[in-house]
Amino acid sequence: MANKRILVTGADGFIGSHLTEYLVQQGHDVRAFVMYNSFNSWGWLDHTPKPIRDSLEIFAGDIRDPHGVKKAMAGCDIVMHLAALIAIPYSYHSPDTYVDTNIKGTLNIVQAARELGVAKVVHTSTSEVYGTAKFVPITEDHPLQGQSPYSATKIGADQLAMSFYNAFDTPVTIIRPFNTYGPRQSARAIIPTVITQIANSKRKIKLGATSPTRDFSFVMDTVRGFVAIAESDKSVGEVINIGSNFEISIGNTVQLIAEVMGVDIEIETEQARLRPEKSEVERLWADYSKAKKLTGWEPAYGGREGFKRGLAETAAWFADPENLKHYKADIYNI
Repeated sequence: MANKRILVTGADGFIGSHLTEYLVQQGHDVRAFVMYNSFNSWGWLDHTPKPIRDSLEIFAGDIRDPHGVKKAMAGCDIVMHLAALIAIPYSYHSPDTYVDTNIKGTLNIVQAARELGVAKVVHTSTSEVYGTAKFVPITEDHPLQGQSPYSATKIGADQLAMSFYNAFDTPVTIIRPFNTYGPRQSARAIIPTVITQIANSKRKIKLGATSPTRDFSFVMDTVRGFVAIAESDKSVGEVINIGSNFEISIGNTVQLIAEVMGVDIEIETEQARLRPEKSEVERLWADYSKAKKLTGWEPAYGGREGFKRGLAETAAWFADPENLKHYKADIYNI
């Protein structure tokens, strides 16, 4: 990626801000696409060190607007497309916005990439597109199952992105991260939900289902996955899982967080936090062998010990009052 200009969409979000910072630290020329708002907020990029902010070109816009997207992409060689609506409970509430943002937004990216001759598009998928595992570990050949409006729109976005590779030779790669966690993650996700409650001195932890299993990937492993895929010529036209190949239940994850934070807790099931029965994804477990084969990537935070180390780093970040104040641990975030 040397001497290439890189556009990161969703740069104001959780993974996007970490990716943007990392790219700048590696000496890359980065344009950060953030969601326009009247507060002139750049999301988490507002909280990055000033030298990094000063090295960025910020483009405030809306991924749903094809004209703005094409303007943002002009002059860029590589596009890392992360902008999306991702909260599953909110997709039950407002599915139409997910179609506009996830599907139409992706169309805007690949259409502009085709017209502008962009060298590479790395499109972000999600392990949710697999639904409950039919076999484990899950390879990229696993069937796709839309068990929520969110996952259905991500399936649509993935297929649309790949159709541009097949129909027009647009250089698209799909990165499919499993459950990424780490500093700055929204409290709608399980790990920040638990950590913020404990950090606010709660010992009865309100949760939804605890039996489903997940394959958690620390955010810096996911970031390195983006970079490895962008750098690999072999990745074009491919779908590539990024995960840890370590499966753990939500209940055991919560107990591990409590252990890391040195507290005793009690789990309390709250009805509002439960997904509809057929919508819950019961099991996720990643096979990342394709990523290793094509790009050389593998997780630095793999296995139980790697997961515990990642949780400790995440909990330490959230425990800082300056960071914790951004979260509303007393309410359920959809």
